[in-house]
Order: sequence, then structure tokens, then C-alpha cells
Amino acid sequence: MEIDESQEKSPSELIDQRIKELPDWRGTTLSKIRSLIREADPEVYEEWKWRGVPVWSLDGIICTGETYKNVVKMTFLKGASLDDPSNLFNSSLEGNARRAIDFHEGDEIDEEALKGLIMNAIVLNKSKRRR
Repeated sequence: MEIDESQEKSPSELIDQRIKELPDWRGTTLSKIRSLIREADPEVYEEWKWRGVPVWSLDGIICTGETYKNVVKMTFLKGASLDDPSNLFNSSLEGNARRAIDFHEGDEIDEEALKGLIMNAIVLNKSKRRR
């Protein structure tokens, strides 16, 4: 009988593993995104959902970090409700709720703008939580 390692590892360990499995720009980008999320609010916690998607939450899901062959996609579940003064959102723009940022090889991350967007998502989550 095969053991499912994901059942034995914490979400943070699984995200560490994913980053190590991506020794190219995608791993570096996902690691940087993770660091910026932690800098935005150290209380954010990590989850591992939908068979292998890193998720960051605080009073609800803030964003996900999906990795594909040519892109690292950071999806904000309530992105359509967020102010994006730096126009970081460049994907999933047609939906009523989600918005995403696709990072490609060689893209520079506007760290301050991204942290601001993350903080806005946290504020939105906190404003929507049940009292």
C-alpha cells in the first residue's frame, strides 16, 4: 500500500517541497511571492488545497500560488473587489470575483505594490468576516 506523503507533511512543508521541485525561475518567483505575503502580515497562514495548490489565508483565502510551465499565477479570490492602483492584475480580468497576476520568466516584481495589494486583500477579508 502506497503512503500519501501529503497526509504527513504540513502545508508549509509541502510548499517548501514545491519550491525545491522547481529549481528554475518558477521556484524563485513562488518563494519571493511567499516572502512578500509573510512580510505583508506575519499572521497569514499557509494551506495546501485542491491536490497541490499553495494557498495563503487570513480570515478567508487571500490568494493562491499556482505554477505552470511558463507562468507562476497568483490568484486573488476576491481580486475584483480590490483596488489595484499599480495595475498588477493582468489575468482573469473578466470574472466577477477573481483576479490574477501572471508572472513570466524575467518579470520584475513590484514588491511594494504587491505587498499593498496583499494587505488590501487582508483588510477586505477582515471586513467580511462574521462578527
